[in-house]
Amino acid sequence: MNHMHTTSLAIFLALGGAPMAIGAPRAQSELECGVAADMAVVARSLAEEEVQRPKADAIMRRIYAVSTSRGQDLMNSVVGAAYGAKLDSGQVFAERLLATCLENGGDMDDVLGRTL
Repeated sequence: MNHMHTTSLAIFLALGGAPMAIGAPRAQSELECGVAADMAVVARSLAEEEVQRPKADAIMRRIYAVSTSRGQDLMNSVVGAAYGAKLDSGQVFAERLLATCLENGGDMDDVLGRTL
C-alpha cells in the first residue's frame, strides 16, 4: 500500500470509518426559529396536498426569497423533512420544530434529521 492510500485509510478510520452526517443549519435567533416553523407549516401543507417536490421547492423559493446559502440550506432541510413527516400535520410539525429549535439553541436536527 502506498503512502497516499495509508494516509487516506488512517483518516477514514479516525473519522469512525463511516461518512459524517451533516445537520441542518442552526437558527441564529428566536426569529429564525419562528421563520423555520413557518416554513414547516407551508412545506408540510404542500406535502399533504401531494404537490410534487420540484413544484413545492419552486413555491417555497417564491414565498421565502432567501438570499443566503445558509437560508437555502435551512429551507431545503425543512422541505425535505416535511415531505418525510408522513404522520404529522403541518401545525404539529411546525410546533415540534419550533419547540426543538428554541429548546436547543437553534439546533433543529432532532426534527429535521441529518444527511450523509
